[in-house]
Amino acid sequence: MTDEKKPLPYGISDFKKLIEGNFYYVDKSLFIKELLKEKTEVNLIPRPRRFGKTLNMSMLRYFFEANPRSPDQQEQQNRHLFEHLAISTFPTAMAHQGQYPVIFISLKDVHQKTWGNCYEQIKKILSEEFRRHKYVLESDALDPDQKRDFQEILQKTASEEVCRNALADLLRYLYQYYQKPAIVLIDEYDAVIHAAHLYNSNQEGSATCHFYTDAIDFMRSFLGGGLKDSTILEFAVVTGILRVAKESIFSGLNNLAIETFLSNFYADKFGFTEPEVAALRAYYNLPQTKDEMRDWYDGYQSGEHCVYTPWSIINIARYKILQAYWTKTAQENIIRRLVEPGNTEQRADLSILMSGGTIEKKIDENIAFERVDTHADALWNLLLFSGYLTFSSITAKQAGRYAQLKIPNREIAELYFSSIQDWFYEQANTKNYFEILKKLVAGDTQEFKELFTDFVRKSLSTFDIRKNEPENFYHALVLGMLIGLHETHEIKSNRESGTGRYDVVLIPKDHQLPGIIFECCSKVISSSHRAK
Repeated sequence: MTDEKKPLPYGISDFKKLIEGNFYYVDKSLFIKELLKEKTEVNLIPRPRRFGKTLNMSMLRYFFEANPRSPDQQEQQNRHLFEHLAISTFPTAMAHQGQYPVIFISLKDVHQKTWGNCYEQIKKILSEEFRRHKYVLESDALDPDQKRDFQEILQKTASEEVCRNALADLLRYLYQYYQKPAIVLIDEYDAVIHAAHLYNSNQEGSATCHFYTDAIDFMRSFLGGGLKDSTILEFAVVTGILRVAKESIFSGLNNLAIETFLSNFYADKFGFTEPEVAALRAYYNLPQTKDEMRDWYDGYQSGEHCVYTPWSIINIARYKILQAYWTKTAQENIIRRLVEPGNTEQRADLSILMSGGTIEKKIDENIAFERVDTHADALWNLLLFSGYLTFSSITAKQAGRYAQLKIPNREIAELYFSSIQDWFYEQANTKNYFEILKKLVAGDTQEFKELFTDFVRKSLSTFDIRKNEPENFYHALVLGMLIGLHETHEIKSNRESGTGRYDVVLIPKDHQLPGIIFECCSKVISSSHRAK
């Protein structure tokens, strides 16, 4: 008899399909108990992509949603989904199962390149959710004007004003039908804002053009109208990647609790904990060791917990190969901003991160996209809350909170490596780039000097180098260039050695080969080969 394993939930974000299909499930059902305990009216929970947000939101919907066909009887149609989960052992929490009307809207697919196309996608999503509640339209709960607006949203012919008020209106319609407050679940609320920032920046060089302002303006009206203090709202959960600046989106929401990676609330409900990964690893008999799994996919500090990327763990259980999985869904253009010329300080900080070190930066949980291109702190915060960095500690100072930032694991480090390599490929072209590295490793310092000098002259401007910081600039440049050798050499930066301190050192993994030490100074870059 074969030991047949449960199938992996690869790409499945519908909770009911996952449970009824007997897929492997990492039980996050106590998220429900914690929500009920806290009783916060509007919960904003930002997490990076692929951290289980949509699946958790789907779970909440199936847990709380009443049967629309018998609202008076409160038939608990989805109770069987939770019978064998941790939440089933808490009768007080289970008393809420199947008791509320639920609005569930996911905006994760709203990432088109123009506001017009994004808006059309939003209208389609609103139409689908209103259609899910069409039983209200078919009842006597609505007056003729309300029925007209309902029909227009169904048919995607509603005016923008009606669409802006759609969340508030649907809440009201459900209250009139059920005579009880509803629960609102908004998944990936900031997807359209990410798209607006990304495509405006790429096409027009500014995130303050019409696309961005239109997206912000619409979401402010849509969310604000539905989530402000209201007697017909039981509670709301809103997820996304970032907390977009409060003055931009959530102005007027005094009932809002924001729980980012820095918070202890729900800290172990998004991402896999060490025991959860250990159980999965044992169940599927994965050949990788605990240390290998940690090195590649662990390292995200979430409140008091350290969590793994769920997408990566599901993928390694499927393919059983240690490689980057989450980063294939990432946006490398964010990291490229650290690599490209223009900001010596960011390059120097990047060199520290790439060497396994930490950098201290002021933390601001409010991300203003229009500041990312012009303010270094905004970019570091974007990298932190998007999952490209994590923190090892938080310190409260007079000027605010400061975090020690670092690259969380090898998977993310690989993304930095590839982004830096790609930039050098483009600047020096692939052939010349590898020729530079080949001459360096071979100890042909004269050829290396000529090739490197030619690269600097053709690719960089004197405006890229701050007059008082040329050493830092070349230090970061050299470190970036050497990333192409990370498979064969260990790269270290700014470490004590003997009675001195080197700038960059290359230590070959083959100990029979010579090591290389770089010393950067204002006028020249010198390198010397030393036996390890």
